[in-house]
Amino acid sequence: MMELARGTLEKMRVHLDAPVQYAFRLGDTEIPVNPLIGKQVRLEYLGAIHCTHCGRKTNKSFSQGYCYPCFKKLPQCDTCIVSPEKCHHELGTCRDPDWGMQFCMTDHIVYLANSSGVKVGITRATQLPTRWLDQGATQALPILRVATRQQSGLVEDLLRSQVADRTNWRAMLKGDAVDVDLFAVRDALFEGLAAGIQVLQARFGLQALQPLTDAEVVTMRYPVDVYPTKIASLDLEKTPVVEGTLMGIKGQYLMFDTGVINVRKFTAYNVAASVA
Repeated sequence: MMELARGTLEKMRVHLDAPVQYAFRLGDTEIPVNPLIGKQVRLEYLGAIHCTHCGRKTNKSFSQGYCYPCFKKLPQCDTCIVSPEKCHHELGTCRDPDWGMQFCMTDHIVYLANSSGVKVGITRATQLPTRWLDQGATQALPILRVATRQQSGLVEDLLRSQVADRTNWRAMLKGDAVDVDLFAVRDALFEGLAAGIQVLQARFGLQALQPLTDAEVVTMRYPVDVYPTKIASLDLEKTPVVEGTLMGIKGQYLMFDTGVINVRKFTAYNVAASVA
């Protein structure tokens, strides 16, 4: 095996192309991953985790890469990040109001994506198409632009009464989702939930919630030679050395002939990557 790099692991960098392009990020080193498909690849956990915010060594990673003190104090680890409709910025209790102004009081996109079936999701406008690629979506359609993260969460909460808001990651890794007419799904949602959307527009103003009726569907193709028929999840905590022939990449998952591993799950882990 030839070592490619070692350092603190981050989620893979992604770039929309045909197919999607991936790169490992280990410390200050970035390694293209697509050329490794078909080769024997090894990831070795070196026994240390360093918080992605403060850098201190921690025995356990919280919220994908933070030590416990940072997890308890940082705004990006607050419960409103998972449930944005619970935003409490206006109450003056945000963990860091300046951070909230930069990341939450800014345009967000409500979208439909097809990864293991149609789902609704939200993200900052600046995070597209990265968000879709990280989820392994093969189709995506922006449907609303809203003024704040809280508003996007309220819209998502309304829409998920009619459509899923989660990806079945096991199904996503077994193959590409069957194509869906996302325009028809969008139109049906807008028609069926018109009253609820109007309530939100009355609360926040028409300009705060803007339907993106001119948006186009984005399609994505992933670098996969062979999809697994059975999903065996690999865990660096349980097996510090993960290796096998790399069969493909989708979302933030590496597909080996020995199983699959979610790279993002091990953010902040000190890892060495090697190739035969």
